Amino acid sequence: MSAPTVSPDSNFKERPESEKILDKGFVGLTTAFAIAIGVILLLIALVIFIRALPAIQTFGLGFLTSSAWNPVRGREEFGVLPVIYGTLVSSLIALLIAVPLGIGSAIFLSEDFIPLNARTILVFLVQLLAAIPSVVYGLWGIFVLIPILRPLGNWLNGNFSWIPLFSTPLGGPGMLPAGVILAIMILPIIIAISRDSLAALPPDLRQASLGLGATRWETIFRVLIPAAFSGIVGGIMLALGRALGETMAVTMIIGNSNRISASILAPANTIASLLANQFAEASGMQVSALMYAGFVLLVLSLVVNIFAELIVNRVKAKY
Repeated sequence: MSAPTVSPDSNFKERPESEKILDKGFVGLTTAFAIAIGVILLLIALVIFIRALPAIQTFGLGFLTSSAWNPVRGREEFGVLPVIYGTLVSSLIALLIAVPLGIGSAIFLSEDFIPLNARTILVFLVQLLAAIPSVVYGLWGIFVLIPILRPLGNWLNGNFSWIPLFSTPLGGPGMLPAGVILAIMILPIIIAISRDSLAALPPDLRQASLGLGATRWETIFRVLIPAAFSGIVGGIMLALGRALGETMAVTMIIGNSNRISASILAPANTIASLLANQFAEASGMQVSALMYAGFVLLVLSLVVNIFAELIVNRVKAKY
């Protein structure tokens, strides 16, 4: 005699009516919160755009390609090309340092390379890095990091000055110290999200790969990382958003120089640093120009996230 069939929804139908109401209420509440987040983001963008409208009408797209920043009334000229360049290059330096270290650390902390107790301590220490205030990173960069990097920068300049990246000496604050500081600040984000993505994979993936004769490292690089790729990229993009918008630490050690230099050892500036340095004393068209710069930073972050989503979808289709 065959066992009676049970429909997949039978357990749900047998639940008390009060639990069904709670479930529907929870779904409705979380949906409302999700919609509210999107609405708040749109309102923030709208307010920034409205405040930036006088500068947009006055300078147009030339604001993005001009290097002049002259807030003197009567001769007002504003352009953000140097700070866009500084924002992108400092974030790129941070990613070049943090991504390999972050993914490597995530693999080390998610696999059984060391005992569980030691892994727990290391995970706690990594998470502790994210709790350090930006101003502390900035002070550490001034008094510790820059003195450490100065001999290296001057050695690179002395031996490889024919390369544009090292064409100037590192006299103090500059693009390289800012990139290193950003790398340290975004490292906990990449490690935490990548580690969680790897740890959330079904154990069957590892066992099946090893059972087919793959080595431990083949399993990690050819099975686990592709399977967790969307989560890893999500963590990297979240870290990049932090790097693009970081203000205080970068302002303290980047040099705040509104000019473009091919050398990563030269002082530079970022959009966030420009806003932090000038907004408090700005008035008139300068306020609108700063709002325009903030709107540009918002658009850059949006473009980066769209690009990341395209990468994730392409890799999902491949695997």
